[in-house]
Amino acid sequence: MGAGDTGRPGSGERVLHGVSRRRRYLRVVPFMGPAFIACVAYIDPGNFATNIAGGSKFGYTLVWVIVASNLMAMLIQTLSAKLGIATGRNLAEVCRERFSQRTARSLWVQAELIAMATDLAEFLGAALGFHLLLGIGLFPAAVLTGIAAFAILGLQRWGFRPLEATIATIVGVIGLCYLAEIFYANPPLGTVAVHAVVPGFAGKESVLLAVGILGATVMPHVIWLHSALTANRIQAEGDEQKLRLMRFTRVDVIVAMTIAGAINMAMLVMAAAVFHGTGLLNVDSLENAHKTLEPIVGGASSVLFALALLFSGLSSSAIGTLAGQVVMQGFIRRQIPLFVRRAVTMVPAFVVIGIGVDPSRTLVISQVVLSFGIPFALIPLVLFTSRRDVMGVLVNDRLTTVAATVVAGLISTLNVFLLYQTFAG
Repeated sequence: MGAGDTGRPGSGERVLHGVSRRRRYLRVVPFMGPAFIACVAYIDPGNFATNIAGGSKFGYTLVWVIVASNLMAMLIQTLSAKLGIATGRNLAEVCRERFSQRTARSLWVQAELIAMATDLAEFLGAALGFHLLLGIGLFPAAVLTGIAAFAILGLQRWGFRPLEATIATIVGVIGLCYLAEIFYANPPLGTVAVHAVVPGFAGKESVLLAVGILGATVMPHVIWLHSALTANRIQAEGDEQKLRLMRFTRVDVIVAMTIAGAINMAMLVMAAAVFHGTGLLNVDSLENAHKTLEPIVGGASSVLFALALLFSGLSSSAIGTLAGQVVMQGFIRRQIPLFVRRAVTMVPAFVVIGIGVDPSRTLVISQVVLSFGIPFALIPLVLFTSRRDVMGVLVNDRLTTVAATVVAGLISTLNVFLLYQTFAG
């Protein structure tokens, strides 16, 4: 897959004029998809771990953190998508063109390492899902994960639509699993609504966990990837078509990220209702969460939890592989076959499982690794989308630039603090 080449691009004139003949509520359909692929990174197995920790330890107190995180994610992913539409290139390609060769190669190395480390953790998360769902060992579960991951990536040979449809379906399945979990947990929805809009903490530890959730809001690998997904998907011809395409793209981002935010909120709320409400404050791993759900809520709940984790790991692992391909092609104009990349990134996962490293601990470490890469993706994104010579008619307005700068500064600062706390601890 080339950078920005996620399938055969549609004719901008044909697609954009064609929507005017559709019913109003159907006009957005041809433009839905890229944000659903990006949103998978926000409901990956690492989010399972942090959300369950937040709910089990502090109840509904940190629901507002999920809401704030999701709003910031919407802004950042919108900027990434807009860069692809405005320039016809992805963020890595723009960095290569606008920065020095040394800077571009340095950015490529760290972006590749982040994508590979993330892919490793997501693969382990999917294997853990198979392990919990089927009751098999982690190694055979990893073999099943590899087969499923190759199958998902294989959809690309038929263009971008089958992959987007599959990922959107997976997101829907995860959402349905957690909708059912909420039904079983039966939380006080009024209390949840209050904590969603009223910030609050429950001691120093809750502040640190909130920083961890906020600091891990932006997934660097999907900042690189989202711009590639929109770069040539539908070719807009002229400023008017670009503006119109961007309006539809905003809807795609809002819908996809709202679903991802709702799933994250459901994770925390379920943990708060089931674990915090019963005094089980030390649910420190995904395995313990799965094991504890069954006697409290019932066997169906633990099965749904394992199923959601499995689909989350499979989809986010595939996205990590695609992101690695995008940054390589974008920065150095080189690429390796996607299936070779997938095979290479599977090897470390099998090694980790073979030597008996705790998969839940690996997922936590992956969030720390992600922290290193966030400023290197976020700062160039804000810089380029604020420049008229890069963006043309889609350049950020003053308010957007201020908001994006504040969000970038806040997230980068929080991640530095998170890294300090991790290594100091």
